[in-house]
Amino acid sequence: MHLSIFTQEKKIFEGPVYAIHVTSNKGPFQIKKNHAPLISIISKEIKIENKKDQYQNIKIKEAILEVKDNQITILVQKNVLSKV
Repeated sequence: MHLSIFTQEKKIFEGPVYAIHVTSNKGPFQIKKNHAPLISIISKEIKIENKKDQYQNIKIKEAILEVKDNQITILVQKNVLSKV
């Protein structure tokens, strides 16, 4: 899968990923290869699984996530709080 994360000002992350873990208003969920198409508002944190059991976290306030054809695009609506 390929993940792209953008703010209005810049690209925060772009590259291949094994999975991502995010939270919507319905609760946390995970996206892996061949996930069904999806659009969702997410918040709190984007947990990127680069390889099996290797993680990178990006804390956010709110973002829009789109999944289609193993391409994940996240548009961060508000400032990124921190990259861990």
